[in-house]
Amino acid sequence: MRPELPDAPRPPARALARLPLHPGTLDAARARALRSPLPRTDPSTGVWAHVREWAERDPDRVAAVSDAGTTTYRQLAHRVHQLRAVLTAGSCTPGSRVAVAGPRSTDTIAAFLAIESLGAAYLPLAPDWPQARAEAVLRTAGPHCVLVPDTADATSVTAARAAAGTAVPLLVFPPPAAAQPGERLAPARVAAGDEPRYVIHTSGSTGGPKGVIVDQLGMLNNLRFLVGRLQLTGADRVAFTAPPAFVISVWQMLAPLLVGATVVIVTDADQRFARRLASTVERTGVTVLELVPTAIDWTVREAARRGAGREFARLRCLVSTGERLDPGIAGAALRLLPHVELVNAYGATECSDDVVLHRITADDLAAPLLPVGRPAPGVVLYLLVHEDGAWRAAEPGEAGELWVGGDAVSAGYLHDPERTAAAFYADGFDPASRTGRLYRTGDLARFADGIAHCLGRTDRQVKIGGVRIELDEVEAALSALPGVLGCAVLAEVQDGTAGLVAFFVAAPGVSRDTASDALRAALPAAFVPRRWVRLDSLPANGSGKIDRLALRSLAGAP
Repeated sequence: MRPELPDAPRPPARALARLPLHPGTLDAARARALRSPLPRTDPSTGVWAHVREWAERDPDRVAAVSDAGTTTYRQLAHRVHQLRAVLTAGSCTPGSRVAVAGPRSTDTIAAFLAIESLGAAYLPLAPDWPQARAEAVLRTAGPHCVLVPDTADATSVTAARAAAGTAVPLLVFPPPAAAQPGERLAPARVAAGDEPRYVIHTSGSTGGPKGVIVDQLGMLNNLRFLVGRLQLTGADRVAFTAPPAFVISVWQMLAPLLVGATVVIVTDADQRFARRLASTVERTGVTVLELVPTAIDWTVREAARRGAGREFARLRCLVSTGERLDPGIAGAALRLLPHVELVNAYGATECSDDVVLHRITADDLAAPLLPVGRPAPGVVLYLLVHEDGAWRAAEPGEAGELWVGGDAVSAGYLHDPERTAAAFYADGFDPASRTGRLYRTGDLARFADGIAHCLGRTDRQVKIGGVRIELDEVEAALSALPGVLGCAVLAEVQDGTAGLVAFFVAAPGVSRDTASDALRAALPAAFVPRRWVRLDSLPANGSGKIDRLALRSLAGAP
């Protein structure tokens, strides 16, 4: 019998700052908070325990489908056994951080499970990161090693070079081999709720990425929430569409494994074009598909062009994530795919991914902003308003800044106490909180009839194509280029598509092309502005700061 573990220990109060509150805020915030009625998650049993059980109970059940072929649960478990041996030979132990490179694949899933089975933490590296960014992540995160595909594979070259540049040991995925007679699988571990499970890097406002530490409790809480809310069963086929360096990839590759379902690995090439994605969905029998709203728009239109009954006959659930879902896109999806449930998701990497979900209906389309839903088990949402240097609870129906408490809140930013202190606070609202932490999302929201509605950002963080971008990080990288004398970066929408526009002042030898090329060598592609506006000087307001309102009026300049 599996032993029961106590709740995850709360961090000492001195480790986190406390919110300055106006009188009466504590009781008012508790009274108006949104809570889930669902039972809390037991975090002690990880994903590997479930995969191991399926491999023994139903070994021929299909665990993953990719261009490389079909992988059964028994084959997946054996691959985990192989990778675990490589990591053990490389002296990986409980508490180690293991960086994993390469595109999403069955090996990505096996690597995560091998790392989890050892009690270590998974740290994905994006194949398209420039070498400088990969090296920066490795230096700050300090992983025990980097696990890469065969180094002859072009997708792992950047990671291999980055590892060499930082003296982090490089381990190579072994070639697949058949299971040996009598092979014994690694036992399932009993994990503490506060055990670090993975580190995902997000955009940072000070010029560098932030490594978010998600623990066992947060990960399992999110996976269980999605299994229940999306009603996943062993008959489902869930599309693995997200790059491994994005937090939504975690649920896409792991949640199906909890219930004996199948993960369908969609390549980047198949995801970039509506026709190819539609063909993949039909050919592989995808039942649950998660995309950013812009991708939902062109995918739904492609389905209509082909005939939804033919191309999306098995699809039953379409999840919108990454950015605000426009009512127009939602309406088209409901109209063109009436047999498909449309779900609006909201969350953050700092909250172990999604904290609320909402099934969109025709009744929701009349409002300018679509609801994002009710919270996950063990999650509590608060709305606070900052006034006169302190916080008060938002009045009923009033907009406020959204704060997240409870089981989903991550442990903060790896090796970054300053930015952790700016975003995470001691939870004085909920005495039953298993994390003892609150996360400040930076989003404005409103509660109505027990449902959250997001209204936009309070800071300078934007999401474009599902990628979260700190505009300050882009400006920091641009300012660091030789010959750039000043710059400002804003988000804009042109022809219905969001993108970045850069305003810059530079020496005569610096062109927009040279600046753009230099940024591409330092930042992910989504961070590079699509439009450039050269100025003689940046407009300033009365306090001498950059006048961003004036810049918006110049956005149409050549």
